[in-house]
Amino acid sequence: MRLPAYAIRSAVVTLTLLFGALPARAEDIKVFSSVAMRAVVEDIAQRFEKETKHHVVTTFGLAAAMKGKVEAGEAFDLVIITPAQIDDLIKQGKVAAASRAVIARTGLGLMVKAGSATLDVGTVDAFKRTLLAAKSITYVPPPGASGIAFQAIVKQLGLTQAVEAKTKAGASGDDVNANITSGAAEIAVLPVSEILPVKGASLGGVFPADVQTYIVMAGATSNTASAAARSFLTRLTSSASDAVITAKGMERVKP
Repeated sequence: MRLPAYAIRSAVVTLTLLFGALPARAEDIKVFSSVAMRAVVEDIAQRFEKETKHHVVTTFGLAAAMKGKVEAGEAFDLVIITPAQIDDLIKQGKVAAASRAVIARTGLGLMVKAGSATLDVGTVDAFKRTLLAAKSITYVPPPGASGIAFQAIVKQLGLTQAVEAKTKAGASGDDVNANITSGAAEIAVLPVSEILPVKGASLGGVFPADVQTYIVMAGATSNTASAAARSFLTRLTSSASDAVITAKGMERVKP
């Protein structure tokens, strides 16, 4: 039996409306990120997932380790590490150059066990006295970005030998956190964004302005990243996320 033309048109319109109303397919967005961005990424990812139904799958670690994963050919959609590392991946053709975006920066701080007194670090001289008075110091040495910066500052202040003698190094931020919360070390050096979320510890003070070093974080997508992955990077850089950036101990980088 042949259907009338008006019936066929009606069916086409109905199917168009039906399938047009279906939501876009939810995707997994695989993110490799420096642990310095962990608190920010987790917060914004939760909001992004609720709004878009996409799923953000995260792996956190030292920026150098995350860069290594990309270089080794592991599948990813978005990588968040330092700008210099992103630029190197661009030269290697590992990420989409046009997607490169600076997200935020965080300064270095001193972490102490919860309940400890605030540290005197208001001036460079006070900062030096605090480091010299500490019985033990823990941090992640190079290739950790904060460790590279801290060693440079210590050298600038002429304290390399004194600090090395009391250093209890950690292989990761988690190791450093454990050194503080367990009492194995008195003071830790980490980016402020990594200190604030640690349970059982608190921010003892930030480095004085004259010796402060900022850890800048940038992102780039893979060459085959989906629109969903690009949208998540846009969300991270959007002014709509500024409140989260500030609350997590970071700040936008002014042009």
